[in-house]
Amino acid sequence: MTTPTEKPLVVVTGASSGIGAATARALAADGWHPVLGARRQDRIEALAEETGGTAVPLDVTDADSVATFAARVGELGTVRGLVNNAGGAKGTEKVIEGDEEHWRWMWESNVLGTMRVTKALLPSLIASGDGHVVTITSIAALEVYDGGSGYTAAKHAEGALHRTLRGELLGEPVRVTEIAPGAVETEFALVRFDGDQERADKVYQGITPLVAEDVAATVAFAMSRPSHVNIDTIVLKPRDQATGMRFHRT
Repeated sequence: MTTPTEKPLVVVTGASSGIGAATARALAADGWHPVLGARRQDRIEALAEETGGTAVPLDVTDADSVATFAARVGELGTVRGLVNNAGGAKGTEKVIEGDEEHWRWMWESNVLGTMRVTKALLPSLIASGDGHVVTITSIAALEVYDGGSGYTAAKHAEGALHRTLRGELLGEPVRVTEIAPGAVETEFALVRFDGDQERADKVYQGITPLVAEDVAATVAFAMSRPSHVNIDTIVLKPRDQATGMRFHRT
């Protein structure tokens, strides 16, 4: 594999749908070459053709997959940007009903997955002389809500990882930005409810939620600031949402 263009390389994980796919499109429009990482290879290949990017299979819960991914990205050139977007939620059990498999998946995908990919690509980001790490967390990284203990615990941990990185990279030519969205209508709820479309639809019933493109535009804005400007954290929610548990529904 050789560098496909002279455009700066940006890796987007979880790029097969939703926020990841929208982010790849937004950054491609801004002049980046997106390297698309996800498990659903048919989807990222179609998106790579659409955006002029490169599709590379990736499962962030598998250390070998991350190592192979990082090696293939390295063949493309030096990485200037990383958008950690892979992750998600499973279930809404209370602590007393906690499902260990759900918790394990959420920690593997949101926390360890973010650590694996970031660790693997940081040397390249530093070497670029102008790197940027963006992590898509959630308002669940900043607050808690009933039935969300597994997800809020994982997102709090992912947020802590990311904010710690901010200090550890002080003095290095790498910016670090956390994007924490509220309710975004994507496949998120469908995955959380194990494919139950009716239940997933109820999450957004009576409100005007954010869409993936809203978050993608925010990522693109943060990454387009001058190199000396570090936007630490951006929280964005629908106007109809105050917290994870408070909505105005009509």
